[in-house]
Amino acid sequence: MTVEWRAIAPVLLVLIAAILGILAEAVVPRAQRFFAQVFLTVASIVVAGVLLVTNWRAGLGGPVAMGSMMLDAPTYFMWGALLVFGLISILVFAERELNGGVSAFAASAATVPGSRAEAEASAARLEHTEVFPLALFALGGMMVFPASADLITMFVALEVLSLPLYLMCGMARRRRLLSQEAALKYFLLGAFSSAFFLFGVALLYGYAGSFDLSAIATAVQNPTMGSGVLYAGMGLLAVGLLFKVGVVPFHNWTPDVYMGAPTPVTGFMAICTKLAAVGATLRVFYVALSGERWSWQPLLAVLVVATMVVGAVWGLTQTDIKRTLAYSSIAHAGFIMTAVVGAYAGSPTSPLDSVGSALFYLVVYGLASVGAFAVITMVRNASGEANAIASWSGLGRTSPLLAGIFALFMLSFTGIPLTAGFIGKWAVFAAAWRGGFEWLVIVAVLLSLVAAVFYLRIIVVMFFGEPVDGVVVGRASAFTWLPIAVAAIGVAVLGVFPGPVLDLATAASTFLR
Repeated sequence: MTVEWRAIAPVLLVLIAAILGILAEAVVPRAQRFFAQVFLTVASIVVAGVLLVTNWRAGLGGPVAMGSMMLDAPTYFMWGALLVFGLISILVFAERELNGGVSAFAASAATVPGSRAEAEASAARLEHTEVFPLALFALGGMMVFPASADLITMFVALEVLSLPLYLMCGMARRRRLLSQEAALKYFLLGAFSSAFFLFGVALLYGYAGSFDLSAIATAVQNPTMGSGVLYAGMGLLAVGLLFKVGVVPFHNWTPDVYMGAPTPVTGFMAICTKLAAVGATLRVFYVALSGERWSWQPLLAVLVVATMVVGAVWGLTQTDIKRTLAYSSIAHAGFIMTAVVGAYAGSPTSPLDSVGSALFYLVVYGLASVGAFAVITMVRNASGEANAIASWSGLGRTSPLLAGIFALFMLSFTGIPLTAGFIGKWAVFAAAWRGGFEWLVIVAVLLSLVAAVFYLRIIVVMFFGEPVDGVVVGRASAFTWLPIAVAAIGVAVLGVFPGPVLDLATAASTFLR
């Protein structure tokens, strides 16, 4: 047995840096701990990105790590996207100027909210630098999740990426009760979804006699037993995967968690978790279960319609900006999944096949999401972030630059031409249309128009409302402005010149078995 250390070096480096970050918590003096953690986190992700590009150009591929992971074009693309989005979203973790010299994370998450111990920790200006290694652990799990070649590795990766997120969701410095409620809901529902996933793994093992995705695919194509066990295992496995994607009816955690978690963590989850989950879903359905696509496509199509309806319609009723973007995330999960339903890997009828179009959509959605949540951290009142949509009234007058950038992100979510979101929606809808699901595309377009209402409502409030007393735009450092600038430039450039990234995503659309 051999381990291809060079091939898996990007993942190993992220996980080793996470371990070193935990060690730094024990040996580095508190005064220097924040800077040490930021440096270690940024350096590890950058070096991992360099190693990834080097390996990709060298043509390294195939089964690695004793066959537990598959290094193919989709894996490389998703790893690269995760490292980029992980870096720019974790930079917002390091913002301190907005909070008077401390981060957005609790002074002492173990203390009872409102207690004397909490007050003492806040007065001492303590902060949790453990969030950086926790984020690296989650990022490492996210990289392994869509690259897994067997279901056991996929389950371990699911837990590695999930557990740190449960912790980070409950570590907000302000509104701690809401943050802890979000963490508890995410943990309980996540535990249930993991149980469903594991039960599905057991049933598929009973059907195929193997955990390997390729072996399951062979058993599906050459069945030796009834299909009941297969369908039950496929359904239970789908619950665990679609929970992370945020597909209805497994979406209930999304609004509460997005609203209660620290906003930098929400931005990190909004794209990185979704990217990893969609990647894993694509691999399971297109590699292991492609022979049964006639069975899972109709059911998944129904769930996709329900997801778009819930995200678009429920989003209209929201008054909190983070909760609105949570329902936006649900709607976009439906838009992404239209491509997954409408075609399959290697479809001769679709040059913009489902894998490539979904990957490109994730990139453009990720840019707008990271930038939008970074902007949210800057709009503040006396109690912290001003998350009520009414509080954003008149922002276009008091801070036209920031409001204009946020409006750009909203237009991209809407899918307005000359923004990256338009190209992304065109790509996924084209894949579904050419895959034979014209009716699903029509439904998606109509619901896109419905969802446009709450995006445009935010723009109207910002530019045509009267400014609200006490709401200001905080002075942020480069840790916040850099992600906003990268996101804004990316959304604008990919709306006009999408070719290079779209071609790269389309080229990275063939799964190996």
